[in-house]
Amino acid sequence: MGFQGVFPYLVSPIDQDGQVKQAVLGDLVEHLIGKGVHGFAPLGSTGEYAYLNHAQRLDVVRGVISATRGRVPVIAGVGAVATSDAVAQTEAMVEAGADGILAVMDSYFPVKDDGIVAYFTAIADAAKGRPVVLYTNPNFQRTDLSLTVIERLSHVENIRYIKDASSNTGRLLSIIERVGGRMEVFAASAHIPVSVMLIGGAGWMAGPACIVPEQSIALYEAARAREWDRAMELQRPLWRVSEIFAKYSLAACIKAALELQGFPVGDPLAPQQRLNDEARDEIGNVLKSLGAL
Repeated sequence: MGFQGVFPYLVSPIDQDGQVKQAVLGDLVEHLIGKGVHGFAPLGSTGEYAYLNHAQRLDVVRGVISATRGRVPVIAGVGAVATSDAVAQTEAMVEAGADGILAVMDSYFPVKDDGIVAYFTAIADAAKGRPVVLYTNPNFQRTDLSLTVIERLSHVENIRYIKDASSNTGRLLSIIERVGGRMEVFAASAHIPVSVMLIGGAGWMAGPACIVPEQSIALYEAARAREWDRAMELQRPLWRVSEIFAKYSLAACIKAALELQGFPVGDPLAPQQRLNDEARDEIGNVLKSLGAL
């Protein structure tokens, strides 16, 4: 069976000395598995991958794999400007035991379509047959993935999924139609998950699932059962989480929420800043309204 369901984008808890807080990470993984999540995606945007060095990234992934103990798949994030760096990261994640690769493309100079395709194809080759999830977030990236590029990449055998965070649900439907079943789509926090599930999405891969796992899984299960009225009942209040994350910085918001729930994950990595008390109170009120605090 392939990847489907709720995959939290895990935070990266780092202490003041730059070391991964493995005990905290392990406790969070155990908590989320107990709630029924279907897998993990460390080193996504929520994991602040762009703020970590290579050793920290590898330590995060190793920690998640160790804590998971094979119970659910771990899709490790890889992101770089240079293709050689992305390939080296992928090889390290494969050696560490990752079950799949979440691939994002950073850039400084603009890159044409052929260069983008070559970058992701090189990652897919380095993944040694493991499934690759394309990740595109045009709100933060200089180089987006066009529909033409996505269609071309869907013909690479092990590029089997995409998480598109464009907030354009119509684009997701276009992707589904263009890839002809060769690639499945995951919802992001910028999308309304029930809508993505309605048009054929495989699940929800996003940071908010870290703090509202039960609610996220209930929504997914209702959608999978095609109980759309029930799914919408669950979706309406759950959308408050996405609204609050859109208001504040994503990683800072999720780390603040987890701290409120008793997980000492620490502050967002510099130069990001800790949210003020007013923002943390607002996040706490949203969590309380959902029974998550």
